[in-house]
Amino acid sequence: MSDSVDDNPRIHEVRSEIDATDQEILKLLNHRASLSLEVGQLKRGTQDVIFKPFREKEVMENLRRGNEGPIPFEHLQSIYREVFSSSRALQRPQRVAYLGPEGTFSYFAGVEFLGKAVEYLPQKNLHEVFRAVHSRECELGVIPLENSLEGTVGQSLDLFMDYELYIQAELYCRISHSLLTRERSLAAIRTVYSHPQPLGQCGSWLRANLPNATIVPTESTAAAARRVREEEGAAAIGHGKLADLLDLKVLARGIENMPDNWTRFVIVGPSPSDGEGRDKTSLLFSIPDKSGSLVDVLQVMAVEGLNMKKLESRPMRGEKWRYVFFVDVESDLSGEKYDALIKDVRSHCQSLRILGSYPTGPYIDVSSRVDDKNVQSVPESGTIK
Repeated sequence: MSDSVDDNPRIHEVRSEIDATDQEILKLLNHRASLSLEVGQLKRGTQDVIFKPFREKEVMENLRRGNEGPIPFEHLQSIYREVFSSSRALQRPQRVAYLGPEGTFSYFAGVEFLGKAVEYLPQKNLHEVFRAVHSRECELGVIPLENSLEGTVGQSLDLFMDYELYIQAELYCRISHSLLTRERSLAAIRTVYSHPQPLGQCGSWLRANLPNATIVPTESTAAAARRVREEEGAAAIGHGKLADLLDLKVLARGIENMPDNWTRFVIVGPSPSDGEGRDKTSLLFSIPDKSGSLVDVLQVMAVEGLNMKKLESRPMRGEKWRYVFFVDVESDLSGEKYDALIKDVRSHCQSLRILGSYPTGPYIDVSSRVDDKNVQSVPESGTIK
């Protein structure tokens, strides 16, 4: 008696139904693609941006309400991420700048949020990411803004002072770090390379497990991993998938100080986004050097009942003991109903810029998911089995 499911007549019927359904889905996807092409033709010759985070959020919300299962909504989100990505590419090819090289958390954040039908252009530092978008070499840029363990990425805030870019969208990514190396044991590691943020996020593990190693900051996690390929006794901290990309070993995983480690990224563009459904607004302002200046600004927002989610000060370059303030509020300050409020806030500031109004971002897990072939087992002795 055979136990093979292929002997069951019903399995062939079900597979035939699946094949027919796939053909229906294919026709519908192509019909959707033709509509996207029509949208692109209607936009041709205009300055309208292709990335529409408010429209994409609206589509996903319609799908969530209409989904009767059994497919989980999280699976629908993954599928439609690539549908959106393909639709944007059909309308106009997109270039996205990110802190490279390939394999950084900025890269994985971009792919998870914007999809794979995008040309991702690595930049050697954050300054070059801003420059590429400002010059319109790239339509969008992926910027790390703050981390739940280490706080604000100060350089990102500073660069908003230098470049007139706008926040189009935000996303929160779960981050998990791995120790990548050519070596077979922790005892062989003499130097650890990584970006300053991951080095801080993994400080406790480094002090406990590699107290004598020299810690060297680099421009990115992926650059650190590439350096390790050529150096004996060296390791890098970064995304576990870098091991697959660069043929390195994963000597340890989940080495961040706390497991609940999240980084907030923003998608920036050369012009403000449009559409309804803005949940947050980011502001950048400076104030006169007199007593109560900051209180005056905050009081205007408090009277309006705005919920402030973030307030960060950064030194104003070239002027000692002067500061610029970065603020997030849970409201759409781009609407006409807030014109008077913005005018009132501006009257108390030396300068004021609205960096963008945008939807509240999704939470995405971009933590390390590596192939078993590069995952090593390290016992207490610190040597790979």
